[in-house]
Amino acid sequence: QHMPLKRSVHAPPLLAVPANLTPRLLDHALNALHACGGARVVRQVSGACSAAFRQTAALNMTELVVRTLPSPSAAQGPGPDAYKGWLFKWTNYLKGYQRRWFVLSNGLLSYYRTQAEMAHTCRGTITLATVHIEMGDTCHFVLTSGGRSYHLKAYSEGECQRWVSALQQAKANATQMMPHSDDSGDEGPLAQPDRALIQGALKTLASKLEDLNTCNELIGKHGAALQRSLSELEDLRAASDGVDKLKTVNERATLFRITSNAMINACQDFVDLAEAHSRRWQRALQYEREQRHHLEETIEQLAKQHNSLERAWRESPSTHNKGAEGTPEGESSEENEDIEFFDAMEDSPAFITVPAGDHSQHRCLFTIAFSLCLQEGSGCYLRRGRRRRIPDKPNYSLNLWSIMKNCIGKELSKIPMPVNFNEPLSMLQRLTEDLEYSELLDRAARCDSSLEQMCLVAAFSVSSYSTTVHRTGKPFNPLLGETYELDRVEEYGYRSICEQISHHPPAAAHHVISQRGWTLWQEITIDSKFRGKYISIMPLGNIHLKFHASGNHYVWSKVTSTVHNIIVGKLWIDQSGDIIIMNHRNKDKCHLKFSPYSYFSRDVPRKVTGVVMDSEGCAHYILSGTWDDKMESAKIIESSHGSGGSEGKQKTVYQTLPPKLLWKKYPLPENAENMHYFSSLALTLNEPEDGVAPTDSRLRPDQRLMEAGLWDEANAEKQILEERQRLERRKREAQANLALEEGKTEPDPLIPLWFDKRTDTESGESSYVYKGGYWEAKDRQDWSQCPAIF
Repeated sequence: QHMPLKRSVHAPPLLAVPANLTPRLLDHALNALHACGGARVVRQVSGACSAAFRQTAALNMTELVVRTLPSPSAAQGPGPDAYKGWLFKWTNYLKGYQRRWFVLSNGLLSYYRTQAEMAHTCRGTITLATVHIEMGDTCHFVLTSGGRSYHLKAYSEGECQRWVSALQQAKANATQMMPHSDDSGDEGPLAQPDRALIQGALKTLASKLEDLNTCNELIGKHGAALQRSLSELEDLRAASDGVDKLKTVNERATLFRITSNAMINACQDFVDLAEAHSRRWQRALQYEREQRHHLEETIEQLAKQHNSLERAWRESPSTHNKGAEGTPEGESSEENEDIEFFDAMEDSPAFITVPAGDHSQHRCLFTIAFSLCLQEGSGCYLRRGRRRRIPDKPNYSLNLWSIMKNCIGKELSKIPMPVNFNEPLSMLQRLTEDLEYSELLDRAARCDSSLEQMCLVAAFSVSSYSTTVHRTGKPFNPLLGETYELDRVEEYGYRSICEQISHHPPAAAHHVISQRGWTLWQEITIDSKFRGKYISIMPLGNIHLKFHASGNHYVWSKVTSTVHNIIVGKLWIDQSGDIIIMNHRNKDKCHLKFSPYSYFSRDVPRKVTGVVMDSEGCAHYILSGTWDDKMESAKIIESSHGSGGSEGKQKTVYQTLPPKLLWKKYPLPENAENMHYFSSLALTLNEPEDGVAPTDSRLRPDQRLMEAGLWDEANAEKQILEERQRLERRKREAQANLALEEGKTEPDPLIPLWFDKRTDTESGESSYVYKGGYWEAKDRQDWSQCPAIF
């Protein structure tokens, strides 16, 4: 006699009332239905009922519907402020406004992607007790809670006004119901939304549990009455009495069935609600367990490192005596230049933590971090060979968007960022890293054909990007006057020197001379812009390469690098643009094209194609490959013109010999993913060396501390260095203004120490080139000209 009806998880019980229901039984049904939160009733009144009963039942059921059914826009759930419906919620710049199903109940505004998600997944919950409601443009309003804003839109102005009114009423009710704590304020303001959310959930669960208790009592009561009726029916002897008793039994069975359905539905509501909150609380509990485990591991690691340093100090009494003997009273033994540092345990990199204080304490940390790179136990090797690893990168989580959201449109070099987004190398060292595949230039120097030489030069220009595919870390901005040298004469036959010649805009000059027949120099200025979703890095300036034997002089520039997914997702890097390599001696030319990545393209990702032409524009070689793997060249033996070009232009078809491999990327070192994805050369760039200039990047304290894993200390040291540089710049500007006011000659600007600005006779370009003197000063160990920038 019941119609099967489907209901939503969050809707109240949906029951069917049989047609033979009497007025007395209907009153009992009303009590049972109201005990479980109200019900929608579907009735079937058959012709067997009397007119009087049909009128009474209709009135009672009308009252039932009026009392239990909310308005069409209101949510059929507990609470006087219940409301639900579709709204448009702002998600991000990629997707804009998206339609979401919102449910307002018990002082909480929850939203879901669909109504079906209400059974298992809540996309977010806003606590109205602490929310700020603000009306925007047409159909638009903003909810602000805990520093986060929710931009919402309704279908119409009327619907928007109804939502705002319901939210304001719910906020007022939630504010009145919030308990006021008498504590002295152990919990901060950030804990209030979470506490209100938990209290609202507990209140809802308690209400559902009370409904279950009421239904349980009713089931017990009506079940006992049904049993009594069945017993009386068995004891009947007269047939006339059986009709009345059978009718009573049928009524009591119907009432029991209605109450049982209400109980089942109330149980399902309670279980669903408990499971939804249980999943959220389990995730929160799992997160706290992981944080606790991470903290325990960190403390254990610190304890090991502390013990290793104490043991090393106790086992070296000679160091104590050396620091104490001959030291006048009142002087610190730390000023003794002969202090030695000893190896730590091999299973953990050693470092020491000192309380926050003056600048000398950071210097102490820098000295210890610098000495750690001399320890065999840390995997670093000095003099016996280049090091093959550095300390693993700490797993510190930091939100890049939280720092850069206020820097849209600014130049990247002017955005102050912590070292958490850096890699422990400076931009000067990154420039030097272009020499990773210097053997390509050694091979090119031995070529007799300038066109074959051009192919190798093109492969070298592409190889400089091979290490950037996983390198999303930002190199340190060099200080003005900072230098970096790389002497690889014994291994690879070249010497390299870089100097930072300008701070704003950041510019560096680089010079490399090789005993194997070539010289390379460049002046690079970095122009970078933050576009919101990505960062564009545009190196300005040309790279010059000259071969000693042939006199061939090649000039080219770099392409644009783009870092994607700044807002959301995993960071990834792409290279795009064109490179034109020109031989100024005979006008040979190579055109390389770096194809930008496209989701809809069928081409190989990171694709590079090119063609090598002579001075008359005749193509001789086709170049192809990817900038993160390899480059190949194929000699053209025949060319023809065919149809199919764009805009009616003819398309040139080349017939070539089988391609030859020009360059292949070296595999990354073992455990590179935990060492900033450094290549074999990059691992050695910051390795300590004797006799370098005091302005060398290896001696930069914040960079050294970051490499050692001391990121907090590195951030503090970085702020000190940057503030000192700003003070020096203001001092020079003040001196220049004072001289101008007094009519005196302006003081000479800070000029580079090792580079001069000259005009190239072949290309006509004016740039900074190496003027000599650095390697001679290193041989004499005369660094008196160098400024004290660190």
